[in-house]
Amino acid sequence: MALVNEHFLKLPNNYLFADIAKKVNAFKVSHSNADLISLGIGDVTQPLCPAVTEAMHKAVDEMADRDTFRGYGPEQGYPFLREAIVKNDFLPRGIHLDPNEIFINDGAKSDTGNIQELVRWDNSIGVTDPIYPVYIDSNVMIGRTGTVNDGKWSNVIYMPCTAENNFVPQIPDRRVDIIYLCYPNNPTGTVISKEELRKWVNYALKNDTLIFYDAAYEAYIQDPDIPHSIYEIKGARKVAIEFHSYSKTAGFTGLRCGYTVVPKDITAGTIDGRERISLHQLWYRRQCTKFNGTSYVSQRAAEATYTPEGKEQVKKTIQYYMTNARIMHETLTRYGLQVFGGENAPYLWVKTPQGESSWRFFERMLYEAHVVCTPGVGFGPSGEGYVRLTAFGLREDCEKAMERLGKWI
Repeated sequence: MALVNEHFLKLPNNYLFADIAKKVNAFKVSHSNADLISLGIGDVTQPLCPAVTEAMHKAVDEMADRDTFRGYGPEQGYPFLREAIVKNDFLPRGIHLDPNEIFINDGAKSDTGNIQELVRWDNSIGVTDPIYPVYIDSNVMIGRTGTVNDGKWSNVIYMPCTAENNFVPQIPDRRVDIIYLCYPNNPTGTVISKEELRKWVNYALKNDTLIFYDAAYEAYIQDPDIPHSIYEIKGARKVAIEFHSYSKTAGFTGLRCGYTVVPKDITAGTIDGRERISLHQLWYRRQCTKFNGTSYVSQRAAEATYTPEGKEQVKKTIQYYMTNARIMHETLTRYGLQVFGGENAPYLWVKTPQGESSWRFFERMLYEAHVVCTPGVGFGPSGEGYVRLTAFGLREDCEKAMERLGKWI
C-alpha cells in the first residue's frame, strides 16, 4: 500500500488563519445580525490601480488575437518584467543584478515554502520568533523540524523578538545552516536597521549560513535609513535569497504575482565537502520541473506598477494603508495599550492587557467588540500575549473599529 508522508501528520490540524476563519464563522452563525469588522487577515481592500487594470485589459486583448496570443511562457518569467524589476527595485539602491537572477512567481508564499527543497532535510534552521507560519510548516513537511513540545519544535533554533529586546533578534551563539528573516516583519510590523542586518550577513559569511530573506513589505518602509533589500549589504549575494511580492504592494492578493532573487554567487556544499553547487542552477531546474510560470496577464499587470503612472498610483494606495496604521497606532496608544509596528509596515503588534492570553483576547474582542484580530501565539511562542492588527481595511471600518475598541477596552 501507499504510505503517507508522516511528517504532514506532525502539523497542527489547521493553518492559523483557517482556525481564525472557523471561529469567526461560528460567531457569525450565533450573531447573524452583528456588524463584524476584520482587522485580522492581511488581505487588501483597495482595488487595483488604473495603470494595472489598463495593462491587464491590453494583455487580455492580445490573448484574443492569433498574432499576439501567448501560450506557455518562460518558467522564470518574461524578460520585460525581470528587466523592469532590476531597473526599478534594485539599481536605484546601487544593487546590480542580472535579470536572469530574478524568478517570477505566483506570490511570495509559494516560493518561501518551496525554497527549502534545495537543501538537505537534516540542515538546521533558525527563525525569528514570532514568525510567518509558512516558514516553519514547510520545514515540518520535509521532516526538518523534529517534534513539537509546548509550541516549540525540537530541531528549530528560536530567536525571540520581544519588547524586552526591542524586537531585534540576537545572533545565534552557534552555527546554524539556514536562517529565516522577514523585514519589515510579519507579524510584528517592526524593521531592521542596516547596521543590524550587516551583522546577519557577516554571521552568514563567517559560518557558511544560508539566509532566506522575505522582503514582501519593503514598499511600506517610510524611514529612508531602513534597508529595502538585504543586497544593500556587501557580501549578501553570496549568502542570501530574497523574496518579493506584489500582493500587498499593489493589491495582487487575488491576481498572484511576485518574484524571488537567487544570485548566481550563492552556493551550498555537498555532503562530502568536495563540491559547491549553484543554488541558482538548482532553483532554475526546480522551477522548470514543477512550475509552468506566472500568467502573461499577471506579469503585464506587474510591469505596469513600474510605469510613472503606476508608481504614483501604487504609492497612493500604500499611503492609504499607512494612514490607517497611523490612526490605529495613535488611537490604541491613547487607550493605554502598548503598540509596536505600524510605522514602516502595515501591521501593528499589540500587547494584551494584564497578561491576557492571545486567544482569550481574540475571543473577547470578537464577541464583545465585534472586531477580528490575529492571536500572536499563532506566529510562535514569543507571540503569546500579543495580537496582530492589519491596516489593510477600509478607512471607515478602521475608524469604526477604533471607536468600538475605545468603548470596550
